[in-house]
Amino acid sequence: MIVGHMVNAQAVDSVKVVAPGATLRQISSQFAFTEGPTVDKKGVIYFTDQPNDKIWTYDTDGKLSVYMDKAGRSNGLYFDKKGNLISCADEKDELWSISPEKKITVLLSNFKGLRLNGPNDLWIDPKGGIYFTDPYYQRDYWERKKPDIDGQKVYYLPKDAKEAIIVDSDFMQPNGIVGTPDGKSLFVADIRASKTYKYQINSDGSLTNRQLYIAQGSDGMTLDNQGNLYLSGKGVTVYDPAGKKLGTIPVPSRWVGNICFGGKDRRTLFITASESIYTLQMQVKGVE
Repeated sequence: MIVGHMVNAQAVDSVKVVAPGATLRQISSQFAFTEGPTVDKKGVIYFTDQPNDKIWTYDTDGKLSVYMDKAGRSNGLYFDKKGNLISCADEKDELWSISPEKKITVLLSNFKGLRLNGPNDLWIDPKGGIYFTDPYYQRDYWERKKPDIDGQKVYYLPKDAKEAIIVDSDFMQPNGIVGTPDGKSLFVADIRASKTYKYQINSDGSLTNRQLYIAQGSDGMTLDNQGNLYLSGKGVTVYDPAGKKLGTIPVPSRWVGNICFGGKDRRTLFITASESIYTLQMQVKGVE
């Protein structure tokens, strides 16, 4: 099915990264809560409808389809270099690798024998290591009523490793995470503290030089090819590499969970906003 209609929001192209004259397009509003968008090599976008336990695709022709039903309550998604879809599978709080043939491999199921809080968002570095946030959000499909691990942290799982490493534990509730394509910098949002931090990534995957980048939290994050950072929540707010606000793209849904760039030329901003998904044509390109 090819769907979509224009949204009469205020002029979105006043934010300079947006293509001149572009309008926000609502593609569909059939979901419970959309999350975790990521893009494959062809520009096809994969995203989750987390409460309904599905992974969907939005292809380069604008066609929507269900990719996987019973997806482990997948939340954040990211493709590795081999084309496997790496998922924060919230049902049992695991990291999954879903092969192109849809074979599921559990990459991580615990931390030192304790159940993780609930891996939420992830980013894969150029070496194939996985950084992920592990906030605690009580789920109605869990039997447990409190976390097994004390604190909400950010972890690193080196490529082919069986055990994750804590890279920072000083958060109220970490959520959105993204790194630069050169593998040198990492951004992490502490959504409850309304702060986004920037780190230097060391050669062993550890983090140093934590700096407050922006006094705003975020649910999901992405970067463009000019180094601008996109934060989600009430609309999409864009900051330049120096942390200066370029503007907010208004989105007429109660909450924007996440964003990514897709399409053949990576110039389509794809926005997961609660019950809806939207697209917006951009002047810049994504780097995922």
